[in-house]
Amino acid sequence: MKRLIVLLLLMMTFALPALAEDGDVVINEVMASNGMYENEQSYDWIEIHNRGKKAVDLSGWMLSDGKKNLAKFVFPKGTKLKAGGYLTVWCTGEDGVAPGTKSPYYASFSLKSEGETLYLSNAEGERVQTIEYPEQYGNVSWGLPAGFAGAPTEADYGYLVNATRAKKNDAAVYSARVEAPAIATVGGFYAEGVTVQAACPEGATLRYTTDGETPDEKSAIFPAEGLAISKTTALRVRAFRENAVPSVTVSATYIVESEQLTPIVCLTTDDQYLFNKKTGALVRGSGDTPNYEKEWEYPTNIEYFNAEGVCEINQMGTFTASGHSARQNAQKSIALYARKAYGQESFAFNPFPTRDYTEYQSLLLRGANSDFSATRLRDIVASSLAEGQGILYQDHVIIQVYINGQYWGHYNLREKINKHFVAAYEGVTEEADIDQIDILARTGTDRFTQHGDNEDWLELAEFCKKNDLNIPENLAFVEERLDIDNMFTHAAYQIILGNVDFTNVRVYRVPGGKWRYILFDVEACWRNLEKTPLEYYIKPVSGKIQGFRHEPLNALLNVPEYKARFLNRIAELLDTVFVWENVDAAFERVIDELLPILPRHIDRWKNMKLTNWEKNISATKYYARVRPKKIPELLQKAMKLTNAEVETYFGEVLRKLEVTNAKPE
Repeated sequence: MKRLIVLLLLMMTFALPALAEDGDVVINEVMASNGMYENEQSYDWIEIHNRGKKAVDLSGWMLSDGKKNLAKFVFPKGTKLKAGGYLTVWCTGEDGVAPGTKSPYYASFSLKSEGETLYLSNAEGERVQTIEYPEQYGNVSWGLPAGFAGAPTEADYGYLVNATRAKKNDAAVYSARVEAPAIATVGGFYAEGVTVQAACPEGATLRYTTDGETPDEKSAIFPAEGLAISKTTALRVRAFRENAVPSVTVSATYIVESEQLTPIVCLTTDDQYLFNKKTGALVRGSGDTPNYEKEWEYPTNIEYFNAEGVCEINQMGTFTASGHSARQNAQKSIALYARKAYGQESFAFNPFPTRDYTEYQSLLLRGANSDFSATRLRDIVASSLAEGQGILYQDHVIIQVYINGQYWGHYNLREKINKHFVAAYEGVTEEADIDQIDILARTGTDRFTQHGDNEDWLELAEFCKKNDLNIPENLAFVEERLDIDNMFTHAAYQIILGNVDFTNVRVYRVPGGKWRYILFDVEACWRNLEKTPLEYYIKPVSGKIQGFRHEPLNALLNVPEYKARFLNRIAELLDTVFVWENVDAAFERVIDELLPILPRHIDRWKNMKLTNWEKNISATKYYARVRPKKIPELLQKAMKLTNAEVETYFGEVLRKLEVTNAKPE
């Protein structure tokens, strides 16, 4: 009988799911100020660890940051955590976040960087762990030391030198972080070198690098008498003290050259983020998908020296490779972001001459992209012609870039298109309203929704496709939703410029506003006198959608009043903006800045010859000068205008252009 009872008990044991022993499942690591971004998101996270020797069924377990609602996040049915395993819960602060590819666990609450209490409960509602974490440092995690046994208390947790999500924690944790050191000698231009002084926190040791790498315990000790620098150098300094997390890394670039010529941007960061085959953002890498297409966002120190050599910003932020097909170029475009986890939420300066903003959340270092080895100026010259014309465009500054002290050539510093860019232009200041801005690319479908919602735009485009806007109520429907004059201006610029990359169309809408267009990426302009992109803009409403929604424009052109308004807008621009004297002045302003730095840029990238550049500039100027005179003829064919209509709208301006935009002898 005893043997039978033992056998039955064993059978019952094997039939039951594994249960967690006390202390087996713990909150192992917390990141409440995440600085690692992917697709512009850096959700905070909580790592759960099964320290036991059996798998645990977490179905129905709960995680929360509030004791009144322990079920803010509930693990779904079937959640198993293997013995020794790790599980990440992403704390998004958003409802309805779809599961990602790395983890299906997304909580709608966010973590407070100033500290709060977390609650882990089992499926019966019994608290397994209650833990309060203190104020957090940016991009530094807080957790248990590796191998810790027993029921942990708050005193057992500490700051970790390395965040180790989904992996074994470091063996040591710390209760504090070393204060930041200070580089007393400002970065910038020094004709004959400089001796750099740095201030060390009490009881700490300063270590430094000059190759972009973050200093560690093995890095050289910073000399007490100062560090002599005789060539262009990116200096990084960090403070170390026993029983504390090392300080943040401070950086400064010393450019040992005789003259500056342009404003300068200096980036300083680890090689693993730049050129490592597995993780570097500026190389192709070894996988099927190039690294530079994965949109990894990595930390970097960012310095901006204005035209007088004054350092206007020196701060940590993040960077990623930017652009599309042009990312294949040797010289990559680079997007820069100010991120709270690294200290500052914005770049508190304004480098752009036509803007009166006081700060930027992001900036773009544009490497001329498809104009990489031709003129390097089409986009910035053409875009600058939109100033004062009621359409949003990206301003520019011609700069040179250094990465880890190495010369990286000519770039055009640009405003980056995102919700903050639109908000600044439109005067939207409330964060809740900024978050509601809609920005759509190309056709505006889900695939091309950059931010916000596309439902109203797609509805508007479909409405224009199916309805006659000569009917007053139909026209009113469109007028209420679309800034028509803004759309006409956008189409007019694209047609006059001859931008053959016609898919570069973006629309946006601020809360309570109408849909408006952004003029951007027009570097594929001034290349010929052909009709493109006219055939993509002027076409039947029912025609094939090719790259963007053409229906609103063409539905309005079927309304006589708006057809006249569109043609008058083109004539106005031809009569003012595109008169050669004005366009040539825009060219010359850029050429005067670009020409002195081109020899060094060419020597760096070997991508062009100066003689070829001069020929390309001449050809580009020719098309910019002559194409405006061709526009009435092209429009007549595309829109089937009568000779009388051409004379009415363009007669006077054509006669003017024959003089002002005559071919050079």
